[in-house]
Amino acid sequence: MDTIPLLSHGSPTAVVAYRAGLPVSAQRFVSDAQHLARRLPPGQHVLNVCVDRYHFAVGLAACLISERISLLPSTHTAEVIGQLASFAPDVFCLTDDRRCEIALPRVYYPQAPAAGMPDAQMAWAVPEIPVTQLAAIVFTSGSTGTPLPYKKTWGRLARCVIDGAPRLGLADGRSHALVGTVPAQHMYGFESTVLLALLTGNALGAERPFYPADIAAAVAAVPRPRSLVTTPVHLRALLAAEVALPPVELIVSATAPLERDLARDIEARYRTCLLEIYGSTETGQIATRRTAESAAWRLWPNVRLHVANDQVFAQGGHVEQLTPMHDLIEITDAQEFLLHGRTADLVNVAGKRSSFGFLNSQLNAIPGVTDGAFFLRETANGSTGVARLGAVVVAPGLSAAALTEELRRRIDPVFLPRPLLIVEQLPRNATGKLPRHALLELADQHARLDDSP
Repeated sequence: MDTIPLLSHGSPTAVVAYRAGLPVSAQRFVSDAQHLARRLPPGQHVLNVCVDRYHFAVGLAACLISERISLLPSTHTAEVIGQLASFAPDVFCLTDDRRCEIALPRVYYPQAPAAGMPDAQMAWAVPEIPVTQLAAIVFTSGSTGTPLPYKKTWGRLARCVIDGAPRLGLADGRSHALVGTVPAQHMYGFESTVLLALLTGNALGAERPFYPADIAAAVAAVPRPRSLVTTPVHLRALLAAEVALPPVELIVSATAPLERDLARDIEARYRTCLLEIYGSTETGQIATRRTAESAAWRLWPNVRLHVANDQVFAQGGHVEQLTPMHDLIEITDAQEFLLHGRTADLVNVAGKRSSFGFLNSQLNAIPGVTDGAFFLRETANGSTGVARLGAVVVAPGLSAAALTEELRRRIDPVFLPRPLLIVEQLPRNATGKLPRHALLELADQHARLDDSP
């Protein structure tokens, strides 16, 4: 049976992680994973919500060793947890937070390290995991309905990050420290901060910093070469805060489109290379580009795009089955393509078409706007619904009237947002995305305030 080792680190003393700046050896990682595997209850499905990235990685490894399946939903709302319990009745929650209130049977990550011999005296053996073993089930965000499950074998997951590491410059024989602002449970964070460390000889940072000063401190706590795995939201916050980020060899961005001007500003400010990753829940990561220099995306080795019946599909490499792409893609050659937005990104108002990507870029280009997003809402009108655009904006010192006038100069008047809400902070989730329901709730709150006496 074909197998792939749990770790690619060739020595028991090789560093797998850094916690509070202290290195954790490969030997200790394997020992912790085996210890935890023996403590897990009988259930086959595990919801791993550990906040500490090292704890999450140990939990993942414990599941792989004991042939359990990690469930990775996009959120942990009560509704999603209920759906998980129906999907896998034996599911239990692995957490390192004693205040965790997820309504599932809970197992707490051991507070004390595994007892036994010192690392140097333990036998060194890396577990081999069959490539066909079901390692995880990931779920779509459910923005258009019930979240859909996608099964990921160990071989498919491993091949994705192993094939992609050279594209990112992270397979050069050096141990890169990977600091992530995104959670390990999200597909991007799962691949780029956990699997990439385990399977390519690199090391993960256990912390998940959010604020600019905390990001700089987390980067400073690990040795060079360093890579920062983050999102456009965090990158804009870093620039706005004018934080002096310690030297980083690489910054990686995903989860939302990255504007070229922002990419160029980041590269200039921090004297580094910024690469953007393209992928989806269904396919995993499949392409990258240096956004400051090129609009073209370069595919992972052996992954190819095909067109059939006006639909673009991906297949090859770690993408085992012909998988439809939900984006507007222009194939330019066998290994490259241009991305013109998501299919669901298109918006049609009064017979005129635009995209949320374009509208959001125009909104965020207004001087004084620090964050902003358009959204579409349905307003009841008898038995039909009228689609209307709204927008939520963070713009200290600017009025709604001034913002509307600026937008009038930049976009067709039919796309002017009603309402345009000025708020202190957008309701972004842990990966920087804006759930549509959160934007609609803001609009409803605004409407209720306007209707109040």
